[in-house]
Amino acid sequence: MFSATRSSLNVLKTRVGQSTYISTARMISGQRLKYSISTKTSALCSKAVRQHTIYGANRVQRFHASALSNAKLPFLLADIGEGITECEVIQWFVKTGDKVEEFDRLCEVQSDKASVEITSRFTGTIASLKYKVGDMAKVGSPLVEIETGEVVEEAAEPAAPAPEDNLKGRSHVVQDMNAVAAMMDTPAAAKIETPTAEHILTFATPAVRRVAKENSVDISLIKGSGKGGRVMKEDEAAPAPPAAKAFIPRGEDKVVPLSMIQKAMFKQMTKSLSIPHFGFADEIILDNATAFRASLNAHIAKNPEKYKFKKVSYMPIFIKALSVALEDYPILNARVLDGEDPSTAKLQYRASHNIGVAMDTPNGLMVPNIKNVQSLSVLDIAAELARLQEAGKKNAIPMADLRDGTLSLSNVGNIGGTYLNPVVVTSEVAIAAVGKMQRVPRFKMVEDEKTGKQVEQVVAQQIVNVSWSADHRVIDGATVARFSEAWKSVVENPFLLGGMLR
Repeated sequence: MFSATRSSLNVLKTRVGQSTYISTARMISGQRLKYSISTKTSALCSKAVRQHTIYGANRVQRFHASALSNAKLPFLLADIGEGITECEVIQWFVKTGDKVEEFDRLCEVQSDKASVEITSRFTGTIASLKYKVGDMAKVGSPLVEIETGEVVEEAAEPAAPAPEDNLKGRSHVVQDMNAVAAMMDTPAAAKIETPTAEHILTFATPAVRRVAKENSVDISLIKGSGKGGRVMKEDEAAPAPPAAKAFIPRGEDKVVPLSMIQKAMFKQMTKSLSIPHFGFADEIILDNATAFRASLNAHIAKNPEKYKFKKVSYMPIFIKALSVALEDYPILNARVLDGEDPSTAKLQYRASHNIGVAMDTPNGLMVPNIKNVQSLSVLDIAAELARLQEAGKKNAIPMADLRDGTLSLSNVGNIGGTYLNPVVVTSEVAIAAVGKMQRVPRFKMVEDEKTGKQVEQVVAQQIVNVSWSADHRVIDGATVARFSEAWKSVVENPFLLGGMLR
């Protein structure tokens, strides 16, 4: 019986005198084997064309017209053996419109046992892709269509159907025609989406891909750590960064005016932007200062009736040491006048050491100063500092204590931080900030108990970091460094203060 469909005849007509080639790549036992199957259909098609029917007195001709068209060759997924009927398309190496040559890679498919790279048998342009990544491709179905650019003769529709009775005895022709047509026909399918860039060139073994599929992981999003970017099992096991939780604000936004202290700070810090800052940082060993402070506190504990405070902190020692260092470096106690114009700018050297202390009050930052530190003892400074601290807690620092500061010291380290970046105000030329105190290991020369010689040992020492900022318009770095060293020497050896009393 003649059972070839019209599409089958059209396929045969387009391939008259042509040869159909099917190529694929096969991986068996870890080795890739390329093979090709060539089926010549010219004789078969010619034989089909010559079959004509004499029905009564009329002769019915099969093909009566032809036209020219470009060849679009469907590339079929060939049988890769071992009874496999379908494979999963795991990645495309090409997209629609790409130029390919013979043996160029088209895609990679994976069966239950191996992954195989499919290569092209034709040279041409990819006309369409028939499957998306992740689809199951049936063996014998087209993977892609390749436009070779060749011009072939396409026959027109048959003039009239042939009666079945006239093809009796020619069953072998019908079977051959149906076989070739089944091989060449492309099933109707929806438009296939072109693979995106992330679905191309993702290297991984079948076992890794299986684990990714079981865990619903998009393997194209994983950065491979193996050779050539190959995705390994360890890459899949790496935890993904947690997604940021959406912040849901509570309440409503509001706009409030600046407080009086904030306005003053805003104005002063804006002016400070005109000052080029020079920074300098160092560390001070507090072992001797700790012992000196302990002696003072022991004295206060024995004579509580003489003092309105119970303990001395490190700050009075720092402040008095600054005053001692200012005797040798008075420029650090100066101020710049008429600094807007270099031709009229001048320095005012101030005799009083009015050292300001930054305080964190309920209303914000306040910097009262202790007047005439050069004339005060450490215990006198401690008394003044205690008075200012009590006034600050009540937001009742007198204006007289906020005026005429000459040098400032911040002790923000009691909150935290090591090296800091304080800001110089326009009425001064320098400011220091003290960081938090730490007990750290340091190398030190000590006397050996057995030999009596000096040997180097690692000992624990109490240190504090100090950060300086200075007005670089009038203070150079060497001056800041020498001044800091002079201050440091007094802090590290506070018993020298006794020899400086008048």
